[in-house]
Amino acid sequence: MQEQDKTPAISPNPTTNSEKTLSETTEEQTKSIANEINNLFPHYTVSVLVVILVFFMLGKLVDWIITGLLAKVVNRTKSDFDDKVLELLHKPIFLSVLLVGLGFATYLLQQPERITSITIHILQTLAVLVWFRFGLGLANSTIDELEANEKRFKFITTTTSPLLKNTLSIILVAISVYVIFLIWNINITAWIASAGIIGLAVSFAAKDTLANVFGGVTIFADKPFKVGDFINLDTGERGVITHIGVRSTRILTRDDIEITVPNGILANTTIINESGGPHEKFRIRVRVGVAYGSDIDKVEDVLMRVATKHKEVCKSPKPRVRFRVFGASSLDYELLCWVERPVLRGRILHELNKEVYRAFAKENIEIPFPQQDIYIKQIPSSTDKLAEDEK
Repeated sequence: MQEQDKTPAISPNPTTNSEKTLSETTEEQTKSIANEINNLFPHYTVSVLVVILVFFMLGKLVDWIITGLLAKVVNRTKSDFDDKVLELLHKPIFLSVLLVGLGFATYLLQQPERITSITIHILQTLAVLVWFRFGLGLANSTIDELEANEKRFKFITTTTSPLLKNTLSIILVAISVYVIFLIWNINITAWIASAGIIGLAVSFAAKDTLANVFGGVTIFADKPFKVGDFINLDTGERGVITHIGVRSTRILTRDDIEITVPNGILANTTIINESGGPHEKFRIRVRVGVAYGSDIDKVEDVLMRVATKHKEVCKSPKPRVRFRVFGASSLDYELLCWVERPVLRGRILHELNKEVYRAFAKENIEIPFPQQDIYIKQIPSSTDKLAEDEK
């Protein structure tokens, strides 16, 4: 008779078996403790009520201890963000302890194994939902706190915060659903594969929309402009930014016409931001020509006087006059001055042009204009023509 091999078989998945053994051991110990508690009371209903009451009080106690200790730390800070987080923690801590007690009470009822298992899964699902709600509140409070410190966290503004909140909500929902599927022993491989196929189909069908969304994220991150800025597009449109959305940006032109430009285009085009730079002040140029022979010092004094007298021309930087070129029929000058905002350019340029014309007329400074002189040679008479022919 051959001796049988006594070497134990190696499990193909030792990690899974060990986890299963641990789970089974925990369940057996819980059932054993439940039986001992039932033996202490005349009826299992009494033991269930006692356990629920004990865990209810325990939940209050744990909540009081944890939040009490954290409150001492929170009171030392000036921000109210930690106070909001502490307020959010109350319910999850208490409900988590209470759900543990309800799970323990489920074993005390000694129902059929299937009913007990379903009840435990329901309680675990409720625990996931409780902490999901806490995570959602924590994410929203964190983004609101970062938005309040916009100078420090420039990426998070009133425009970008809804996008971040929605993104975090989707992530938390995905994590919660994944954990719930694990609780109910649902195979998620097929779901993930289906989600991948659906995502691929959606990405092809909505590629333009996704390009605009990613363009909006780029605009939020780089901040080439903000609401209220005056911009020039390479297509010639000029106006003020009235709204920056996730998909598109709206521009109000000087004709009071609103233009909606997809963010995908703005993210890949050249934009001139007239409100950008070290300040929002905008330089305007008054071009004027004077006749040759004019007193150039007098011309410069008149132009500077016109600029400094205007109330809406900035004192800093100071206005300046530049003699640019010897023109075909004039000496060409530029009066350079700054206004507080680009939107004022048209009106102030109009007013300065009028004042320059009046000042030049008053000071007898000639503004030449193109002209042509036509010289006609004398037409020979008929007798002169005959005499020429006879020669």
